[in-house]
Amino acid sequence: MPASGWKLGLPAAIVCSVGAWLTAGLLQADAPPQKRKIPSTSLPAIDLGLWSGPMSPPRTTRVRPGDDQRPYVAGRVLVKFRDGTSANARAAALSAAQARGSSAMDWADFDIVSLDPTADPEAVARALSQRPDVLYAQADYIAHPTFTPNDPLFAQQWNLAAQALDMPRAWDINNGASASIIVAVLDTGLAYNNEIVTFQTRGVLADNRVYPSLGQIDVPFAAAPDLGAGRVVSPRDFIWNDNDPLDFDGHGTHVTGTIGQATNNGVGVAGMAFNVRIMPLKVIATDWDFAFGNNNFGSAATVAAGIRYAVDNGARVLNLSLGFDGATSLPAVEEAVQYAVSRGAFVSIAAGNNFEEGNPVEALAEIANRVDGAVSVAAVGRTLQRAYYSSRRTSVEISAPGGDLRADPSGGITQQTYDFGFSVPDPFSAPVSQYRAPRFDVFRFVPFQGTSMAAPHVAGLAAMLMQQGIDNPRAIEVAMKRFATDRGTPGRDDDFGIGLINPRATLRGLGLSR
Repeated sequence: MPASGWKLGLPAAIVCSVGAWLTAGLLQADAPPQKRKIPSTSLPAIDLGLWSGPMSPPRTTRVRPGDDQRPYVAGRVLVKFRDGTSANARAAALSAAQARGSSAMDWADFDIVSLDPTADPEAVARALSQRPDVLYAQADYIAHPTFTPNDPLFAQQWNLAAQALDMPRAWDINNGASASIIVAVLDTGLAYNNEIVTFQTRGVLADNRVYPSLGQIDVPFAAAPDLGAGRVVSPRDFIWNDNDPLDFDGHGTHVTGTIGQATNNGVGVAGMAFNVRIMPLKVIATDWDFAFGNNNFGSAATVAAGIRYAVDNGARVLNLSLGFDGATSLPAVEEAVQYAVSRGAFVSIAAGNNFEEGNPVEALAEIANRVDGAVSVAAVGRTLQRAYYSSRRTSVEISAPGGDLRADPSGGITQQTYDFGFSVPDPFSAPVSQYRAPRFDVFRFVPFQGTSMAAPHVAGLAAMLMQQGIDNPRAIEVAMKRFATDRGTPGRDDDFGIGLINPRATLRGLGLSR
């Protein structure tokens, strides 16, 4: 996660391969473990077609080794000092916080301050925020993908059909945007490379079970066959600190498919803006990152840095299908979103999946609601009603298909991702006897549900509008809302926002691109 030669250790007990218990340090001086690639020129992907189950449902919240379920990274806060703050004033603030030190991070405009591991980062952040020389301070909340549990059934792409988004008639007006538009997907990575990578695994304690080290393993990766070759630009991995954001989960690959799956190629399924170039940015760590020896969390720090990296490297649309449990304020991320919009980039953000868990505040969606040019996206099912999991709050701005497999077993959003029988996205949910090495070169077309699936529809439409010549992200938001189809209570409501996106009406209302 952090770039500058240091990493954050897990606040958890780790089991080494010889069975001894170790506690990871909170700030270690060594760099993250490296992926060692084995040269190979012939690693074709295996495509097993439409998924027919059975499948273990993916979790929204991943198991973390050691069962530490705090919503933030222990032992650190993010702090931004006001311009002109002297070195002495900075030192005084850090001393008052009993900080152990501070570090910079590439593509970030804040400091990462290390604390005693027993300190309360939220309390320290509140105290620092009261100082006149501090612009903001926050705990470093952990990011996670925003999909919800999935039933082992599949569906066709009702979301793009006439009864929902009517994309065939929208494509008559704008044929899937163009390669001049770069869409950044800040997620778990992407299946875009054919390679074999060697990892030195470690033992892990999770759910009160000890999963032994698998030793040194060679893991095959392959590009998703239906994504299309040669479309990836400026990839970056903020978890492993390199330029190869491999997907160890499948969520990022699925989300990317909704934005830009290869279309009209006689294979698989379609995507919204199928001609765009894709910038995959890995900002979320999942179970295999930990098992492969990486201690870095995907958090507010990696997300904020990823947003700035995307814009600085040419992305014009950003998709954030992720969330932060327990966070009510994310100033580092909010400043990054404001930076993106100020540089002409539109930001699509998942509105959250926690309606049935008390419908809590979704800090990232609140940011979208405050920033013109960033939009929070709720999810509808096949009947175009609010999906049961989709957050219902004043922060909801617009809605798009996200799937609802409870209301309709054929109502998921289907895109290409890994075959979970081989990739094992939740390795610590299985009995220890079934724990095994994954492979990431076998693919299926799998139905997911969640606001993670809704947000990329909006990102895809934004890319099409960009290609129409609407360069201002604020104007894109206005256009989407003006031509949205009203749902639920007349006018804006907490279920659908202003309504369901209407790509054809929006594109038609703003003129032809050719």
